[in-house]
Amino acid sequence: MTALTRGAIPAADRVVVKVGSSSISGDNAHRIDTIVEALAAAHARGTEIVLVSSGAIATALPFLQLEGRPTDLATQQAAAAVGQNVLMWRYQTSLDRFGLLAGQVLLTAGDLEHPTPRSNARRAMERLLGLRILPIVNENDTVATQEIRFGDNDRLAALVAQLIGADALVLLSDIECLYTRPPGEPGARPIHTIEAGDDMQGYEFGTVVVNSVGTGGAATKVSAARLAAASGVGVLVTSADLVADALGGREVGTWFAPAAVARPAPTGPVGTVAAPRR
Repeated sequence: MTALTRGAIPAADRVVVKVGSSSISGDNAHRIDTIVEALAAAHARGTEIVLVSSGAIATALPFLQLEGRPTDLATQQAAAAVGQNVLMWRYQTSLDRFGLLAGQVLLTAGDLEHPTPRSNARRAMERLLGLRILPIVNENDTVATQEIRFGDNDRLAALVAQLIGADALVLLSDIECLYTRPPGEPGARPIHTIEAGDDMQGYEFGTVVVNSVGTGGAATKVSAARLAAASGVGVLVTSADLVADALGGREVGTWFAPAAVARPAPTGPVGTVAAPRR
């Protein structure tokens, strides 16, 4: 099978898109409409789309009259319960313009680490996609604890891409592409393509807290991108503002070329090989 290229993303059968808290919460909540428009256009082309969306806790902050992300676990869990409800309502309201229906999928790390819940999660996602429903995935922060967390939703998105046999993963961030060092530093150069097996030693990627509403940064995206690319999933890292360009196959962002590996076909609900997606 020929490895997917950045320009071939519009022709991909199945794509996972991940967006972070800072891109869709607070003053940036309007970006939900921009993201949904791009997802709807890809869906209309026949691509099966899965959205991994952070933002539940950040979305809840103004409703709970909190000035920043809570530090205690109980309040984080309560905020996640409130915010997830509001976040799904915002997505569905935006999707209504295109006649699309969302399906909420909340996962914990244990769901993907153990065979039975992993199989159940795959089966549910396959059925949602078969019904042409847009799965919206998030970590189940209401029940997750520090000991059983994914760490960040970039990693969750990479694991979901592996789980459902996605062709491509698009990690949306606040900058257009990755740089050889933090972009504000002298000598920082944009990185356009990273081939499978490229030596990235010497690059400096930072992990930061973004706007006090979520954790992330270039290092988490690089780690998640390499995890997915090693399993044969092409990965594009770019700005949330460029989501339409990313899904349209334009030359934006940083492309992690997928490794040439044999990928098992997704299985249907009863363990049989699923029919071709197109």
